[in-house]
Amino acid sequence: MVVQVVNLGLIDYNEALDIQEKVLTLRMQGDIQDTLLLLEHFPVLTMGRRAAQSNILASKQFLEEQGIRIYEVSRGGDVTYHGPGQLIGYPIFDLNNFGKDVRKFVGNIEEIFIELLKKQYDIDAGRDPVHTGVWVGQEKITAIGFAIKRWVSMHGFAFNVNTNMEHFKWIVPCGIGDKGVTSLEKILGKKQDFAKTAELVTQCLAKVFDVEIKMLERQQFLQKLSILQKL
Repeated sequence: MVVQVVNLGLIDYNEALDIQEKVLTLRMQGDIQDTLLLLEHFPVLTMGRRAAQSNILASKQFLEEQGIRIYEVSRGGDVTYHGPGQLIGYPIFDLNNFGKDVRKFVGNIEEIFIELLKKQYDIDAGRDPVHTGVWVGQEKITAIGFAIKRWVSMHGFAFNVNTNMEHFKWIVPCGIGDKGVTSLEKILGKKQDFAKTAELVTQCLAKVFDVEIKMLERQQFLQKLSILQKL
């Protein structure tokens, strides 16, 4: 089984959401393969289906002054922050190919980072019995939230690599007030090679999901998307 992977780079949240929705439609129609979008976002807050407005701690005026937009989205979970230095992954996968089991699918996404952190960085990470995501002690390093439509996934994971951790003070991350957040940079004490980390995540995904990776150039992928939409 093949998963095509495209790195969209640093991209506006709304633009990436539009691309996601187009890929989702094409995947549901069977017109495109399982696809992983890798990217970074400009600073933004997103609110999942169960998000509480009270979990946004920064004032509306402050966020407006900083140019921070808030998006209400279809994924599960509460409020989260996205920004540069955070590796975002949107796996748009047909779960019919992966056991049609949402819990196992999410568990596999978690396993990518548990394996990666241990084997590449000697960091012991794991799951929390109550909260989705990947944790190092009491601090979350990878947030996970999906929407599943006709057994096809969208949204995905946010892995803190070189993320500005100060920006998490704007919110109660994922609505969890008694735990913290962390990043590779914070744990290891220095900035990480972001491109290399993205490559390692892709390799771990291939192993965990037992798939072959096909890398696509950004422009090649967007042209393909445009052509497929017109058919």
